Amino acid sequence: MAKKKQPAGTPAMVALTAAGAEFTVHAYEHDPAHPSYGEEAAQAMGVSPDRVFKTLIAEVDGALVVAVVPVSGSLDLKALAAAVSGKRAAMADPALAERTTGYVRGGISPLGQRKRLRTVLDASASAHPTICVSAGRRGLEVELPPATLAALTSATTSPISRP
Repeated sequence: MAKKKQPAGTPAMVALTAAGAEFTVHAYEHDPAHPSYGEEAAQAMGVSPDRVFKTLIAEVDGALVVAVVPVSGSLDLKALAAAVSGKRAAMADPALAERTTGYVRGGISPLGQRKRLRTVLDASASAHPTICVSAGRRGLEVELPPATLAALTSATTSPISRP
């Protein structure tokens, strides 16, 4: 029996391809000295920081949750907890986030994670026809409609960021 050919790319790109999703890949040279992965991505791609979203892993009442917020703002932990009907939220330990998602910090994608986590997408994403999120590696982003991201991650959409 012939072996099925696996799609090339990161787990995020494999997941997008398997779902038949429309997406565009943007690659850029990552500078390890840059202070912000998200701002670096926005600058390198020439895209507004309002359209580039970072993937953050938080712990809400002991459970890991994915928060996808614009790089131009920051995560509102109280709003995230409320979005998932929780009481307390805190940023997850980076090593735990890496182990759980299968990605390295600065390259965590909301797509194709090792363990599927509850996901909340900031409501501001719907203001854009497409947004960019990590493709699963530093220096690699995928651009896709926010509705596609929400559908593929079974995300809740809620206002979870602040300027």
